[in-house]
Amino acid sequence: MNDKKPTSANRGFKKRAPRAIKEIRKFAEKMMGTPDVRIDIRLNKHIWSQGIRHVPHRLRVRLARKRNEDEDSTHRLYTLVTHAPCGDFKGKQTLNVDNE
Repeated sequence: MNDKKPTSANRGFKKRAPRAIKEIRKFAEKMMGTPDVRIDIRLNKHIWSQGIRHVPHRLRVRLARKRNEDEDSTHRLYTLVTHAPCGDFKGKQTLNVDNE
């Protein structure tokens, strides 16, 4: 996921990391079709690792649609977004992975 354009264009320095989290949520909601999106702690730490101003330009994320265990929730499914570390981004394509 290329995160440079939505977080840097006409944005103040102090809003880049929170904006990156919002863009990841928006991307996951669009791809998986679930309004309930949860971000993993490791992904959050990776985004904030260089501070609020210097957000990583590219991220490789894994999206997993899971069943909601809470009985009184309004949505049956939620999307869990985790960080998929990768050294080089050249030639990477979208990959569908079965349950592990």
